[in-house]
Amino acid sequence: MKVLVFHIGAARYGLRLAAIASVLPVAALKPLPLTPPWVAGVLDLHGTPVPVIDLARLAGMAPSAPRFDTRIVIVDYMVGHIAGNAAGHASGDGGMRALGLLAERVQGVREVETTSLADAGVRGAPFLGKVATDGGAMLQLVETEHLLPADARALLFPEDAA
Repeated sequence: MKVLVFHIGAARYGLRLAAIASVLPVAALKPLPLTPPWVAGVLDLHGTPVPVIDLARLAGMAPSAPRFDTRIVIVDYMVGHIAGNAAGHASGDGGMRALGLLAERVQGVREVETTSLADAGVRGAPFLGKVATDGGAMLQLVETEHLLPADARALLFPEDAA
């Protein structure tokens, strides 16, 4: 499986390429007053407003620093009710929307053997998935379908909250 590798603080994480619509350089974001600190703002993507969340802030870390290799990763995000099915995959009754993820120190694409994935052993943030050893270092998957709880989805995608 191919993943986009990036950092949150000193730790390495990966997003499955299948979940990624595009990867953009950091751009100016319109701030959203009175939103949680992990909401970085709104991106104008070809005339369509796309909410952007800061993965570092979502993980309880310092805000992502605008570096040469910081990117906005656009993912297709399922809004509406999210629940796990028997196979452990998310299913929902809402539509797909673009969601931007501010990712610091993007390193590029790596191949991760699915057979090397293991449970992290610790329950932390619900969006953090299995881990793999890649090049002698740990890499933890970010599961986009579990990024936002229902109240956060309603905040960022109010037209789908009804």
